[in-house]
Amino acid sequence: MSQLSVLIETNCALLRQGQQAMAIEAGALYRPDPSSGTGSVGAHFRHVLEHYSSFFAGLATGRIDYDARARDASLESDPALAAAALEQIIEQLQRCPPALAGQPLQVNVAVATSGHGRPQWSDSTVARELAFLLSHTVHHYALIALHARQRGIELGEEFGVAPSTIEYRSTQLTASR
Repeated sequence: MSQLSVLIETNCALLRQGQQAMAIEAGALYRPDPSSGTGSVGAHFRHVLEHYSSFFAGLATGRIDYDARARDASLESDPALAAAALEQIIEQLQRCPPALAGQPLQVNVAVATSGHGRPQWSDSTVARELAFLLSHTVHHYALIALHARQRGIELGEEFGVAPSTIEYRSTQLTASR
């Protein structure tokens, strides 16, 4: 299996976890929680979705700017819309040809917060950005899992856990038997 195929498969599996989480308790998960200091569940899903959208928009131009996101509030408040967007992203990922893996890209890296910084473009590849999206999604899913647990909703022990951590835990269980 090619590097790109593995990255696509793993990203799709992670996005399907998001779909499953929404199917479990979408209404309860999406309800705003003013006591949380880490954003709403909907905001985390929107953020993840918009990073993937930025990735696909950047494929067409060869330049990805994750900071130039739409920040579509409807994805934060409408779990059905977010679930449909997850499905669309999965379909887009599955259509990526294996030859894209090493395709060079430029990625905007924000280096200043004062608003006076000029874009700083950094070299990357499609495979590297899919690896970034995987890690970024796991990070936000971990925050979503925290929100869910605070509300008494369990999303599964692997939700928000990096694939490498899941594999490590599995080897530890096997070794201890």
